[in-house]
Amino acid sequence: MKVGFIGLGLMGRPMALHLEKAGHELHLWARRPESLAPFAAVNAKTHASPAEVAKHAEVVIVMVADAPDVEAVCLGADGLAAGGKPGLIVVDMSTINPNAARSIGLRLADKGIDFVDAPVSGGETGAINAALTVMAGGEAAAFEKVKPLLEKMGKSVTLIGDSGAGQVAKACNQILTGVGVLAVAEAFNFATRSGVDAGKVREALLGGFAYSKILENHGQRMLDRNFKPGFKAWMHQKDLRIVMEEAHRMGLMLPSAAATAQVFNAIVGSGMGENDSISALMLLEKVSTPAT
Repeated sequence: MKVGFIGLGLMGRPMALHLEKAGHELHLWARRPESLAPFAAVNAKTHASPAEVAKHAEVVIVMVADAPDVEAVCLGADGLAAGGKPGLIVVDMSTINPNAARSIGLRLADKGIDFVDAPVSGGETGAINAALTVMAGGEAAAFEKVKPLLEKMGKSVTLIGDSGAGQVAKACNQILTGVGVLAVAEAFNFATRSGVDAGKVREALLGGFAYSKILENHGQRMLDRNFKPGFKAWMHQKDLRIVMEEAHRMGLMLPSAAATAQVFNAIVGSGMGENDSISALMLLEKVSTPAT
């Protein structure tokens, strides 16, 4: 297929390369020219705007930071809608507000363009290993057309429901992972401050009901003091902001998510936003260390 890809950052770059490796012809646009460098030696064509990408593609995948970025790429003056023909499918794999996804989908539909919201979980490691979990929302027919592409980037690809449903599933994912990261960080900090080896505690807990993928994977990274970003803390802060915005809109009480959102606010406010989200441990260590 002729596939457009916009958003060639930490995760988008390996995702796009998987599609090229599978034999698809890539059409690319990037705000920063350096983002295009890894594609110089592969079957990829660069364009001057998202509109130009849309003119040459059957499907365009978008992987950017937040709803305003998705809106600009899709509906801006030189956006996908300006160049796309009826029948084009836009797949937004960013994490944005569910209502924003629905709104963008409706406005693209007015141009005859199908929209699938398909956010992912798995971070940079999942993107590199084509092992992402993809949660999609949109019309079943459009989803089935793009599913083979999604399967080249993810190990699990699920249509959750109508437009916006993928973003709802991703918000649920971010509640669980955010609270989970904070829980592991709290447990490790408690163990260490009690004079106990956190590594031995983790080893014991992995064998019981406290086991989780976060304890296994992120827990080991905490012990290794590996705060290199696979998923940056400011991104988790943004995702939890989306969760809380939706909770306020619906009048829902999400006490654990709310507390976790405040911790990620503090992580970013402490200058650690570019670190991995597991830098929650560093924040806890900082605030629990007695002043000297």
